[in-house]
Amino acid sequence: MVKPNSECYKFAAQVARGRWTLVFTSFLIMASAGATYLFPIYSKDIKINLGYSQSMLNTLSTWNVIRASAGILSGLVAELTPTWFLLVVGSTTNFLGHFIIWLAVTGRIHKPEVWLMCVCMFIGVNGQNFATTASIVTSVKNFPERRSMMLGLLKGYCGLSGTIFTQIYVAIYGDDSTSLILLAAWLPVLISLSVMYTIGEKKVKIRQLNEVKVFYHFLYLSAILATYLTAMTLIKQYVAFSRAANAGSAIALCVLLFLPAVVTFRQEVFLWKQMRAAPTTVIVESPQAVEQEQDSSVNQQKQRKIQLLLSKSKILLRDKNVFLCGHL
Repeated sequence: MVKPNSECYKFAAQVARGRWTLVFTSFLIMASAGATYLFPIYSKDIKINLGYSQSMLNTLSTWNVIRASAGILSGLVAELTPTWFLLVVGSTTNFLGHFIIWLAVTGRIHKPEVWLMCVCMFIGVNGQNFATTASIVTSVKNFPERRSMMLGLLKGYCGLSGTIFTQIYVAIYGDDSTSLILLAAWLPVLISLSVMYTIGEKKVKIRQLNEVKVFYHFLYLSAILATYLTAMTLIKQYVAFSRAANAGSAIALCVLLFLPAVVTFRQEVFLWKQMRAAPTTVIVESPQAVEQEQDSSVNQQKQRKIQLLLSKSKILLRDKNVFLCGHL
């Protein structure tokens, strides 16, 4: 049994609560936030199994994409509640909305009215707003000086999420497109609840000078993942994959999806070694304090430049006056 005061326990706690672990788990959350992009795949099942007309289906599709306008709700909740609460709310609403839709499409409950399906659709896809808000807000707070790179990587994984869902569902359920609704119900919930306690505002224990280099590593891995997904999508248009081949491609996808964990673990080990080697030089600060200190240093540099320019201008004016007096 590992004791709370042992080195292994402290190292495991640092890895679980580290800033770089937050980056990796945020990638996973964003990669599971693509249920909105899946509607065109299972919309035909809704139309056929529930007997909806094209007009009814268009109405349902509108409520599928209107979630972007309701994102302010998750933002307001994020200002008042901790991050784990956002993930719990998002997981609950995501599961309830998609699970009820799956029950209706598969005929396990009585055929609902269109307005009820629209409500379930809105609740289900709006649950992803809570998860993505928790991921984006905490990532920006923890890396304020690298916010642009962080946002770009997160949005990239969100853009790939629809294709990731498609590859996984084909490997698990085959060509049963109704099961894609069930996958959209339980997979984001599983990921959000699994990484719930790793998402939050962290303390900066040691400043790293190689942060940009680490983010470039994440960028390279995400580019490899995107290339793989593009290649598999094009190949499957011309080659019929067996169930085993689909399972193999999904396993390869999961390996690529979890490769950033290697970079994360390496950085946490690096920080652990630095803290153990020189514990007296460890500086514990909040990310906001780091940003404020950087802003103050920039302002001080600007003030020194202004003072230098003023002194140079005074010297030039004095030399000019001496020159004029000499001629007179």
